[in-house]
Amino acid sequence: MGISFSTWRAGGYANAAVPRPADPATLQQLGGQTMGTTWSLRFDNPRMRPLAEVRDAVDAALGRVIAQMSHWEPDSDIGRFNRAPAGSRHALPAEFAEVMRCASRWHAASGGAIDPTVGPLVACWGFGPEARQDGLPDGDALAEARAHVGWQRLAFDADQGTLTQPGGFTLDLSGIAKGFAVDHGVDALRALGLTDLLFEIGGELRGIGRRPDGQPWRVLVEGEADAARRIALADLAVATSGDRWHTRTDAGRSWSHTIDPRTGEPAAHALASVTVLHAECMQADALATVLTVLGPDEGFSFAERHGIAALFLSHGDASPPVVRTTPAWPPATAA
Repeated sequence: MGISFSTWRAGGYANAAVPRPADPATLQQLGGQTMGTTWSLRFDNPRMRPLAEVRDAVDAALGRVIAQMSHWEPDSDIGRFNRAPAGSRHALPAEFAEVMRCASRWHAASGGAIDPTVGPLVACWGFGPEARQDGLPDGDALAEARAHVGWQRLAFDADQGTLTQPGGFTLDLSGIAKGFAVDHGVDALRALGLTDLLFEIGGELRGIGRRPDGQPWRVLVEGEADAARRIALADLAVATSGDRWHTRTDAGRSWSHTIDPRTGEPAAHALASVTVLHAECMQADALATVLTVLGPDEGFSFAERHGIAALFLSHGDASPPVVRTTPAWPPATAA
């Protein structure tokens, strides 16, 4: 399935590729379905590798991520861990362990704003494969969910890539695994000898190399409505997290899928979305989640301290929304 980059809006996140007139024949594109969303690829193919071979490489890479880390798949590695008996010790596949190391790093740095054991709380608030469907959770339900959340109880060994199932814990890597899948797909494409490409899954993108004309890949970023304000993905990735795509409403209250593991409650602040640039999409994905949980003030300070390139878009009393960028955020480009 081909994707039109002139109309594609990246799964709603408004990280969109900027089209060019008169693209050469070597600049090709592919797309497909994965992880409940879509993937798309735009790449320079000077040796004209068969498109079927390129597609197979992408599908195989994404299949590995799903087989290991999709909590929607009962037979995945994460699914088996979530059902495992208390006290059982699990050796993780290399990719799974890499994602857990990233989550561990930012969990510690952020004081728990990202936590892979948040699954019970996500379900309690009506999201994910085990979602409750009966509206606002009561105090007893929240207390039960909180009793099964806590990264430290996994006893994760980062060197050995092992972790323990304390009993009744359900991992949810949806705040980081999609970014890893982008990186894993890029690695698979590099292994084919493709060095100039833009790869996207559900609005998270990574660009490596250059377009055939020597220019970097460029995207329009959420909050940058002016068409002249574009961001170059010169060996960079971009990920966005926000409150406008997955929400629920009950008893006059609306809440997003972003759950603060520290409080057990959905994030409640004026922040509409956060977009992060990083060399790795996994890191950008994790950091976008962290900053969204922390909110517009604490998150902005955290990003400044850690040198994170981030764009914060907040709900305002008047239009347009309030946009703030950290010092590490690059200037917009006009071409």
